[in-house]
Amino acid sequence: MHDYPLIVGRKIRLAVVGCGRISSNHFDAIHQHSENVELVDVCDTNVTALENAMMRTGVQGHRNLRSLLESTTADMVVLATPSGLHPEQTIQVAESRRHVMTEKPMATRWHDGLRMVKACDEANVRLFVVKQNRLNATLQLLKRAVEEKRFGRIYMVNINVFWTRPQEYYDSAAWRGTWEYDGGAFMNQASHYVDLLDWLIGPIESVQAYTATLERNIQVEDSGVLNVRWRSGALGSMNVTMLTYPKNMEGSITILGEKGTVRIGGVAVNEIQQWQFAEPHEDDDKVLTASYETTSVYGFGHPLYYNNVIKTLRGEAPPETDGREGLKALEVLIAIYLSARDGKRVPLPLDY
Repeated sequence: MHDYPLIVGRKIRLAVVGCGRISSNHFDAIHQHSENVELVDVCDTNVTALENAMMRTGVQGHRNLRSLLESTTADMVVLATPSGLHPEQTIQVAESRRHVMTEKPMATRWHDGLRMVKACDEANVRLFVVKQNRLNATLQLLKRAVEEKRFGRIYMVNINVFWTRPQEYYDSAAWRGTWEYDGGAFMNQASHYVDLLDWLIGPIESVQAYTATLERNIQVEDSGVLNVRWRSGALGSMNVTMLTYPKNMEGSITILGEKGTVRIGGVAVNEIQQWQFAEPHEDDDKVLTASYETTSVYGFGHPLYYNNVIKTLRGEAPPETDGREGLKALEVLIAIYLSARDGKRVPLPLDY
């Protein structure tokens, strides 16, 4: 067990590295928690993105991580950079004895994820991996239903991610759609849904996948299908595409069990569309209020995620998703890609 130094009696100081598309969610979350945290530095190699972030936040800007680490007073560095950069950046931050929060996926390669956890362990700093969708009200209700065994035996699980990413999206930055820095539809866009496979249903026995690049001019897949067998015996599937016409259509999960049927749909698991159980429960009254309107596939979980990070650094709560929890989803992702590449069933855990 690690005895992490706690941050109490003052605001927790943060730096955000990477001021692109997702950084806005972090700036908003930091603003909402301004009683407990303060942003002290931002960093981006893109001058325009950096200037926009400095204008928005009013804090010091840096062109690279090294110069930020030389002068920042931050207790924790938030990495909202391309996925393939997370491992080296995490290790750099850990060596400077600062905590790390990294966007999903934590890495694009299995051994890199392991290196990140090891570096943070050795430096005695915390590693947080953002899994904000877990905290959406709809999924919290579903998680409780599973934990309280309301389904009885779970027979079948289906997840659909039918979204759209036009060619301009991939063309907007050189790292997008590459194996090295991004990963494809499973690893980038649908990684929060891959996370649900283990987090909600339990340990996976094996996976079998097909991936394809059907339309976009990118290295990685724009579509894929996955079959899953859990250790419990449950069977499941996942269908993912970034080619839905004409816009994002669905992010859903359906669970069929011995004593319960639930489907959570909408554009990003934001609407409870079926909720039927043999036995009544007080949570059933919350179903109507748990659904929410969203046009954003990110949901509203970042402020809730920050709430847990703050409490963890203050010693008031255990972390929701630390580096080891992040590795669970990465392991499933790597198994998906190995299966698709080699045309075979891949058992878990991976050999390492």
